[in-house]
Amino acid sequence: MASDEVPTTATAPTASAMRRALARARDGKALDRDEVTVLLQARDADLERLAGYAARTRDAGLSGVGRDGVITYSRKVFIPLTRLCRDRCGYCTFVTVPGRVDSPYLSPDEVLDIAREGAAMGCKEALFTLGDRPEDRWTAAREWLDAHGYDDTLSYVRAMAIRVLEETGLLPHLNPGVMSWQELQRLKPVAPSMGMMLETTASRLFTEKGGPHYGSPDKDPQVRLRVLDDAGRSAVPFTTGILIGIGEDHGERADAIFAIRRAARAYGGIQEVIVQNFRAKPDTKMRATPDADLQELAATIAVTRLVLGPKMRVQAPPNLIGDEYALMIRAGIDDWGGVSPLTPDHVNPERAWPQIEELERLTADAGFRLRERLTIYPEYVRAGEPWLDPRLHAHVAALAEPETGLAREGVTPSGIGWQEPDGGWQQAAGGRTDLHVEVDTTGRTGDRRGDFDSVYGDWDELAERVPTAPERADADVRAALRRAERDPAGLSDEDALALLHAEGADLDAVTELADGLRRDAVGDEVTFIVTRNINFTNVCYTGCRFCAFAQRRTDADAYTLSLEQVGDRVDQAWEAGATEICMQGGIHPDMPGTAYFDLAAEVKRRRPDIHLHSYSPMEVVNGASRTDLSIRDWLTRARESGVDSLPGTAAEILDDDVRWVLTKGKLPTSSWTEVIGTAHELGIPTTSTMMYGHVDTPAHWVGHIKLIADLQRRALERTGRRGFTEFVLLPFIHQNSPIYLAGLARAGTTPRENRAVHAVARILLHGLIDNIQCSWVKLGVEGCREVLAGGVNDLGGTLMEETISRMAGADNGSFKTISELRELVDPTGRPLRQRTSLYGTPDAERIAAAHASDGVTPAVRRALPVVS
Repeated sequence: MASDEVPTTATAPTASAMRRALARARDGKALDRDEVTVLLQARDADLERLAGYAARTRDAGLSGVGRDGVITYSRKVFIPLTRLCRDRCGYCTFVTVPGRVDSPYLSPDEVLDIAREGAAMGCKEALFTLGDRPEDRWTAAREWLDAHGYDDTLSYVRAMAIRVLEETGLLPHLNPGVMSWQELQRLKPVAPSMGMMLETTASRLFTEKGGPHYGSPDKDPQVRLRVLDDAGRSAVPFTTGILIGIGEDHGERADAIFAIRRAARAYGGIQEVIVQNFRAKPDTKMRATPDADLQELAATIAVTRLVLGPKMRVQAPPNLIGDEYALMIRAGIDDWGGVSPLTPDHVNPERAWPQIEELERLTADAGFRLRERLTIYPEYVRAGEPWLDPRLHAHVAALAEPETGLAREGVTPSGIGWQEPDGGWQQAAGGRTDLHVEVDTTGRTGDRRGDFDSVYGDWDELAERVPTAPERADADVRAALRRAERDPAGLSDEDALALLHAEGADLDAVTELADGLRRDAVGDEVTFIVTRNINFTNVCYTGCRFCAFAQRRTDADAYTLSLEQVGDRVDQAWEAGATEICMQGGIHPDMPGTAYFDLAAEVKRRRPDIHLHSYSPMEVVNGASRTDLSIRDWLTRARESGVDSLPGTAAEILDDDVRWVLTKGKLPTSSWTEVIGTAHELGIPTTSTMMYGHVDTPAHWVGHIKLIADLQRRALERTGRRGFTEFVLLPFIHQNSPIYLAGLARAGTTPRENRAVHAVARILLHGLIDNIQCSWVKLGVEGCREVLAGGVNDLGGTLMEETISRMAGADNGSFKTISELRELVDPTGRPLRQRTSLYGTPDAERIAAAHASDGVTPAVRRALPVVS
């Protein structure tokens, strides 16, 4: 085939440019965009040299994982769950219209018939392929889903994946198109892997009329890149790839390869990259477009291999390459993708799969052995958590060789139950369950968890994403103060930033204004609550890069409380005069979504009158995903189980550019606001928080506080009542924080910043949130006294057990007695008042019990070591 059939770059590279780029590839140098653009145009002898360098890189990667000379494939069945789609891609024959199909969706029986026949033939993967959200475009799809009891297409996908797991044992690989972070959380427990082709990052192919992706909302490159990131954040082994020859030029193709590399490095979740060549199909808008040249394909495979490196698995679909198997192997592939002995390639129905025996022969002719893998790649099988959900462990273990992670030879899949066991919270006590008291004496075992180098992603790639603070602009603080006096909550971003940067006498003036607003809103009382924190587990694989509390289940400091231990701590708190339990925990992979209800019910069973302040928005989303309930329905169940209010934690900074550096797998801002807004609509009050001083800037603080203000206004508009009870400011504790240990975060906040941000929060939230709380755990006594003079009116709780900040390196103890809180406040000359969760006054019996114990149960009081 001629090498110039599909020109995609106006000017071919010069011979000298090609020689330079090839020399850098030969020497293993990092390639830039210009060099990659040149190498994508390598042909003939240049292509052979390029392929040799790529093959060398591939072989090193295979040797590194003990698979020298092995090319893999997955024996699969293709389940076209629906051929309807809301997109209108110019090259697609898979998608059709309702009038051309017997039914908008395959029925459950049809799905299971395909899967059962595939299992009998030794297939191990069930590839679910379907159009994007057809119910948004086609009435027939919406009516079918309604008639069969499904909220949306993804609900049906989830249900069918479970049926396939339970009744056939095949492992689902889900390709439902664009998914949100929350939808990935919902689908991860039913599929060991998922995928979505990036295709291209050339936005003009999406925005320009006549382009192949014009009129297709799910083909916006920025939307698809967000899916790659969200899949990585969710620890989903994910397949993606590029489609070449659809109108992109070589520079745009290079951009797509680099974009995939960025996502792969940042999160480690891209398990394979498909390099697929465009093949024109009749009855499509692009039927006259020439097919992508196979030398073009080989050059793209080789460049992809060099850019993505030896550890990436690179695939070429074997039914789209004619007879050029040896060329694609020479170019650096190490996988042929899914091959079916049963079903056709419904996306390319005119191109039959090769017979597996023939594929084995052709692979051997090129000097390699063909081995079967599962839909989840061996590296992720062997890694286990957090990549493989525990509910799928048995299904994968039944089909995988434990020593290699490849498919077991000669095994026939059979159904294995998937549904979570009844009984909810069934955890037995285990691990370091006395950490809540020993954290003040013995302390933590080490300064980091055992998987520090892998669980958080690539630190070097992450460093490129850290926001940089703009140069401080000269601003008139006095003018901003005058405007703040007239309209505190209406202050502009620029004026708020001016106040945050105030120093010296200007800062004194800012804090004086804030303290006057505090006095107007709540008077001079300093409030506190007698409460007990109960963190029921610290086992968590979310991968928050700031968190020093989370542990793997095998780490020395890991623990999980039994239901009885939780209840016993509630009894101890009540006897000490507590009016509140604040209960949160890590996202334990074994914990069913109903366990949260069991924990809440146990609290109320022990002490029906205690206020349960429980479950962050992250826990709410986790519970909803695991129970397959909506956020609203899950919160309703939680309230029925005993939850009285939600902590507004898991907020950190409500700006995704910061969040995705600070946290790996935590919920995005949109999900946090959805949970909080839904709670407010249901009449469940929440707190609000901001953790600041890490990789953020003062501009992010302003944006965060203003978003909190907007959510409070929305609650007032929709319900007639305030949703937030307080705003809690949490300075970053850096000492043991992974992101600090990796050198990406600064060493916490300064006293000046603490004074300024507490004061500005009071100003911007005036008239909306009356209670501004400081954290004695993080600020210490003197820090609290300083901010009490600048707008703060609440000290939080006695806590009784505080391990999260202590594990991060805070040295202000894990509890404060009432006497100690009084000593903190007395120098300010303001009265101290015990409060309830909603800022009322406890009854006389609770106050008496609290004063008898000094607000802390004897169970957590252990003598601190004497330091000489």
